[in-house]
Amino acid sequence: MAAQKFAICNETFAPLNAPDPWSWERTCAFLAKTGYDGVELAPFTFAPDIRAVSASQRAEIKRIAADNGLEIVGLHWLLVSPPGLHLHTTDSALRQRTLDYLKALVDFAGDVGAPVLVLGSPKARTLENGDEAGAWQRMAETLAALTESLMACNAVLCPEALPGPEADFLLTQADAWKMVDAVNHPTIRMMLDVKSMCSEGPDAPVALCRAFGARTVHVHANDANRRGPGFGDIDFKPLAAALKETSFSGYVSVEVFDYSPDPETIARESLRYLKTCW
Repeated sequence: MAAQKFAICNETFAPLNAPDPWSWERTCAFLAKTGYDGVELAPFTFAPDIRAVSASQRAEIKRIAADNGLEIVGLHWLLVSPPGLHLHTTDSALRQRTLDYLKALVDFAGDVGAPVLVLGSPKARTLENGDEAGAWQRMAETLAALTESLMACNAVLCPEALPGPEADFLLTQADAWKMVDAVNHPTIRMMLDVKSMCSEGPDAPVALCRAFGARTVHVHANDANRRGPGFGDIDFKPLAAALKETSFSGYVSVEVFDYSPDPETIARESLRYLKTCW
């Protein structure tokens, strides 16, 4: 089996509203020096609206990563901006604007060579009037309408399970798989997030890795405390073993929500710990 590859999400170095975000050049140079294989992009770190990023800028983003020996492994935090988008609203015009923006994100992913788009975005999928049945149908329709664009860009999209109170729809890994199954198209795939799996119980992460690992194309590595792997109580060794059992072959990508103590320490120590687990 090929060695496991590791990535980290770039907003670790350029969080929302950060007073001194790292440049893309500095980020890629540091990640290469630290030993990462890839980097995952949050589109808002390049522009509030990805359609404002020109073709030449996209080519430069791709070139800088490649020059540092890094793969751009995917996109996430897709609908942080522009504000107000919604995946399953009954407002058909708003849902169409959301679909149009998702298509623009897929185009961006194709231009920079990112094969995976992770769709978390809890505010963009909040239930309207408790209408869960309608939300399932309309979100599945939105994702189905995206499949042609995904195929054209050789990319896949993964609906991400997010627990309450962070979200109120698609709360569990089984929910995420239900959505994947409802769309039933090879461009809509499964991903796993360790922090989210922890919300399903103390033994859930290992069991869920075993249950879904063979269907999974991407993993977010983080602790239940919202910090990096190795910065909390979650033991990643059994998770790694469970994923190996399923022949998981995607990237394991560090995603944190607590940016302390600093991006360098987060990146170095998370990677060091993950490598000991694999």
